[in-house]
Amino acid sequence: MIKKVEIFDPALCCPTGVCGTDVNPELTKIARLVSVLNSMGYDVKRYNLAQEPMPFSTNSEVVKLMENDGVESLPAVAADGKLTFSGRYPTVSEFASWFDIEDDKLREKLKTPKKTLNISFNK
Repeated sequence: MIKKVEIFDPALCCPTGVCGTDVNPELTKIARLVSVLNSMGYDVKRYNLAQEPMPFSTNSEVVKLMENDGVESLPAVAADGKLTFSGRYPTVSEFASWFDIEDDKLREKLKTPKKTLNISFNK
């Protein structure tokens, strides 16, 4: 079982994909997935090249990837510090496998909406 997954994002204006006029559904999916996994107690980190360059420079495999293939190779994914793949984000099934979670259980958690605070403003 994997203990920690790190995702090395390209330079993004925001990690959720909900910025500007164009929403990136891939970024919203991975942001939700990471949030759910973190709330379940799993160690998943995302690093944005524009805002957090240090993790990119301290993982030798990510350094080598970027030297050889450039920033176009991002996102890159490391499991327990080892580069696993690049050029895409992990799937729900991959996370489930890495953390030894039932795939269906994780998908069900993703369907459950976050609790929201309902506030009404009366005039």
